[in-house]
Amino acid sequence: MAAKNSSFKIILGSSSMARRQILAEMGHKFEIVTADIDEKSIRREKPEELVMALAEAKADAIISKLKITSHVEDDAYSTLLITADTVCFHFIISFCFLVLLFIIIFSPKRNDYSGGHVTVVGSVLVTNLVTGTRKGEWDRAEVYFHDIPDEVIDSLVEEGVMLNVAGGLMLEHPLTLPFVDTVVGTVDCVMGLPKTLTEKLIQEAL
Repeated sequence: MAAKNSSFKIILGSSSMARRQILAEMGHKFEIVTADIDEKSIRREKPEELVMALAEAKADAIISKLKITSHVEDDAYSTLLITADTVCFHFIISFCFLVLLFIIIFSPKRNDYSGGHVTVVGSVLVTNLVTGTRKGEWDRAEVYFHDIPDEVIDSLVEEGVMLNVAGGLMLEHPLTLPFVDTVVGTVDCVMGLPKTLTEKLIQEAL
């Protein structure tokens, strides 16, 4: 079966296995180029602004890495660069007001999701490397959990894979999945690349 993007190329600017899996499930062929940026040096007040800023910084770094210095207005065979970012945070109610904790957990040491919930905000940015056009948006989802036994949390921490994903949240992990109560939004948003939004931005960037 021919790839959906037979008339254009895709570069995925991410080392995330989940994003690779999702983009492949969407029927696209792609190559991988990762960005070398200091994510912790980039901060914004709102999570929606932060994920967009991080996706843009990744795109800029990759464009510099590829030594793309100018754009030609000819999209007969475009190359699209897809960058994305995801953050997780908790809302804590105290003294009748909401305190937004930026537990933007890049390297979490523990899991606070047992019996609670987390909000996930993710961005997608598609850059047309031929025309210079950029299209980006963010998406949001919430995940509610049953109580997670300590031994399951210990196993996840010992395994180590959770320490390399935003918020230590790997919804598709076989140890995590049985304790997911409800997902408000889409699972692919939680995993780091919302399919519908990504396809929409691809078409807009073309």
